[in-house]
Amino acid sequence: MNMKQNDITSGHLRSTIGLEILVQDVMTRNVITVLKYEDVMHVAGILSEKNISGLPVVDKQNKLIGIITQADILSMVGVRKEHTFKDLLKHMFGEPLPERKSGDIVADIMASPAITIKPYANIAEAAQMMDERKIRRLPVVDDKNTLVGIISRADILKAVLRNLK
Repeated sequence: MNMKQNDITSGHLRSTIGLEILVQDVMTRNVITVLKYEDVMHVAGILSEKNISGLPVVDKQNKLIGIITQADILSMVGVRKEHTFKDLLKHMFGEPLPERKSGDIVADIMASPAITIKPYANIAEAAQMMDERKIRRLPVVDDKNTLVGIISRADILKAVLRNLK
């Protein structure tokens, strides 16, 4: 099958690469994970040190139970991506910011359940899910909810660029 096909209805060249590449072909397989009882500050250190924006939270059987992100941790100190400059100014003068999360362990602030994708889905589906949910990464789970990988927007972009060359 040709990598590109002509879309007669719109008169534009339309790429089908996203439909041909599977999540399992581009996902990261060796995923750094955390357990729900781990200390939030320890997780913040991992995110900072490894320069990653989120980590899957798993149980001892590697079953996915949630995800923790830089944004989740920042919310503990009152910084949320939805906050306006005006909100931050008010906070500087002592007013609390809305929706502040608190807790010492991952379970207190993680997002659960995590939005996931299967390894046999295509990257177009993954990209659409990320766009619709405004998220940067998707944990990849098998049919038993065991974590098998993670796919990020950067992984999808690299795959598309590699295939366009």
